[in-house]
Amino acid sequence: MRSQANGVPSHAWLGTPIDARSLFAPEQAALMATLRGLEPANWCAEAVPGWTVRDLAAHLLGDFYGRLARDRDGHREGPGFAAGESLEAFIHRINQEWVDAHRHVSPAALVDTLDLVGAQLVRFFETTDPDAPSLGVSWAGVDPAPMWLDSARDFTEFWTHRQQIRHAVGRPTDPDPRFLSLVLDTFLRALPHTLRNTEAPVGTQLQVHIAGPAGGTWTATATAPERCWSLAEPDSGHPAAVVHLDAETAWRLCTRGIQPDTALARARVEGERELARAACQIVSIVY
Repeated sequence: MRSQANGVPSHAWLGTPIDARSLFAPEQAALMATLRGLEPANWCAEAVPGWTVRDLAAHLLGDFYGRLARDRDGHREGPGFAAGESLEAFIHRINQEWVDAHRHVSPAALVDTLDLVGAQLVRFFETTDPDAPSLGVSWAGVDPAPMWLDSARDFTEFWTHRQQIRHAVGRPTDPDPRFLSLVLDTFLRALPHTLRNTEAPVGTQLQVHIAGPAGGTWTATATAPERCWSLAEPDSGHPAAVVHLDAETAWRLCTRGIQPDTALARARVEGERELARAACQIVSIVY
């Protein structure tokens, strides 16, 4: 976390705030349409390694309940860290425990409950204060994070899981640029944290350009103190490296659907390849 002189956290280095509030309702509607359109056999298809579509739906329900319990209801009970357990190990463990505990719940019951609880979650997100402090976002290197980033992070998780369900049943990624553009913009907020150990002279700039209607250009600038990077600095017009990616490669890289070397091989790189290689280590999930 970076601080201003008065001790108030400054998040300017994360770039322009993202407002995901209006998109939670259409994303929830898209999820329900996807789930209600599944055939009985689809629920047994593998969505992610070790989890079926039904398991992933149960995991989403856990996410919905967890957010409402913690931030709407102020409920603080629940599993804690085991001795010596990392954040990643803790999250993976409690996610698996939830999925295991819900394996007796039918797909129909899951869908009905996701519809009910999801509507409540939409109302919660629509009324949040974007500037309020919220949960840390570890992959962006900020704790506490502003609610705008925490909310956008949750939106990307819901969207990503919906794509995994679509892929499991032979459907392509939803190309709707309303959703995908916000997802990509959120994922790229991990770029300064990704580059935190990359040494470069102050003022050095790296650009990631993602093609297509949902794409854009993100510029990270090396700033003082040493090894800090920012998305807030103006574009100098002379980046040391530019990484050109297609949208599908970009979001799959950020969620580790593909590995960095695969993304780099697909990318078109201008300028310093090692700086581009560092950028392709980006990951925008707890991994």
